[in-house]
Amino acid sequence: PVRIYVANSGGDDVTIIDPAVNKTVGSIQVSKNPHGIVTSPDKSRFYVSSESEDVLDVVDRVSGKILRRVDIGRRPNNVAITPDGRRVYICIRQEAWVDVVDTVSMEKVKSINVGRNPHNVYMLPGGQFMLATSMGDNKLTLIDIKAEEPAREIPLPGVPRPVAFDPPSAAPTARLFVQLSNLHGFAVVDYATREVTQKIMLPDAPEGAKPLIPHTFSHGIGVAPDRKTLWVTSLLDNSVSVFALPDLKRLATIPTGRGPDWLTFTPDSRRCYVSNAGSDSVSAIDVA
Repeated sequence: PVRIYVANSGGDDVTIIDPAVNKTVGSIQVSKNPHGIVTSPDKSRFYVSSESEDVLDVVDRVSGKILRRVDIGRRPNNVAITPDGRRVYICIRQEAWVDVVDTVSMEKVKSINVGRNPHNVYMLPGGQFMLATSMGDNKLTLIDIKAEEPAREIPLPGVPRPVAFDPPSAAPTARLFVQLSNLHGFAVVDYATREVTQKIMLPDAPEGAKPLIPHTFSHGIGVAPDRKTLWVTSLLDNSVSVFALPDLKRLATIPTGRGPDWLTFTPDSRRCYVSNAGSDSVSAIDVA
């Protein structure tokens, strides 16, 4: 059955939601202050980073038990996994690299420099590159997962936050959609030329509005699995806006809880789930 897993970054657990009934149906105990969570391709494990304990928890999905706590760098943030499930990449926020954990030995095997204060990491469509954001150096780094080395960089006109990207079918005209600090919207980056082609703004927030997290006006962005829409949160307006793909025409803006700062979808694209950090809740949204 499909489940939604929510890392409770102020606590030490992951909440499980059943999207068929929109209710919590359990939780998984993990190390304190879980930040990133990713499942293995075969769905047998979770890998969860602990921002305060500097470990990657390897969790058995069926039993919910921690198989191992892998020591990694200071203040790990988001995580991603290679298509073969052999490597987990973790952004080490207090350093300038991503740590790489081998999932067979369950040990850290490498650190790859990507610039200061990396925050988010993604496996790009095509299975060749990891993309890591550097908040300290205003850039994205593409990592060749075969060589496990940086391949190229994309400079940005600001501090990168979460990123989404066009579906594989869009190549060679693929775009990256990059949220930036102090931008109430997102930048559109041409993947081939590595240049910002436009900035898309969200609807104006109420006068005097302040985000839950300083300098963080928009933090949470994703393309629905059916690749028809792009969803973008607003911490200024406590909402999520929906844009059509590929033309990026805004279709709707939907109120959420306070401080919406991450989102995910059910595989059938029928529901979008938005985590609201300021109200300790999750908004379940009917996509249609």
